[in-house]
Amino acid sequence: MSRTQGNDPRLDRREAMRVLLGNRGDMLVVTGLGSTTWDAAAVGEDERNFYLWGAMGAAAMVGLGLAVAQPARRVLVVTGDGEMLMGLGALATIGVQRPPNLAVAVFDNGHYAETGMQRSHTDHGVSLCGVARSCGIGGVYDIGDRQALADFARLLPSPSERTLFARVAIHAEEPPRVLPSRDGVFLKNRFRRAIGVE
Repeated sequence: MSRTQGNDPRLDRREAMRVLLGNRGDMLVVTGLGSTTWDAAAVGEDERNFYLWGAMGAAAMVGLGLAVAQPARRVLVVTGDGEMLMGLGALATIGVQRPPNLAVAVFDNGHYAETGMQRSHTDHGVSLCGVARSCGIGGVYDIGDRQALADFARLLPSPSERTLFARVAIHAEEPPRVLPSRDGVFLKNRFRRAIGVE
């Protein structure tokens, strides 16, 4: 799963998603714009997946709200580096709230994949892990190999003692897209049923 380009270890993004969701138990998943939504759908369509589609920058905040509303369940946000860079203020709010059932995993390929593969700020040295730590998030992981990803995934099935954040270094690649429904009302209602609030 892990490949190395020079001294830059990176993972296959779809396989990384498979590892994160492989033993999900009762975990709720919020995915960000584009690639992470397609990857979650490719790994396994599930009514407990909430796909945001075009709501760029919102995944971490939606995950925070869900974690506060559902404190007994693990909430995993999986988004990309471009979306996380757009919403850095979300990390500050998460760092203040610190819900122990929230985990945020950022798939970092160093590019703005949804707008033309321009180099992102992380490819210029911006450290998302550094930002997360500075915001007060206690459990921060910088993941670039299979073992580190598996270790992080083992923390996910149930709430822990602290908020978790992981930067997952992935290859800039475009596997075949698996597109879930784009019907926002359908996705909302399906998710509400899955968490028992309808």
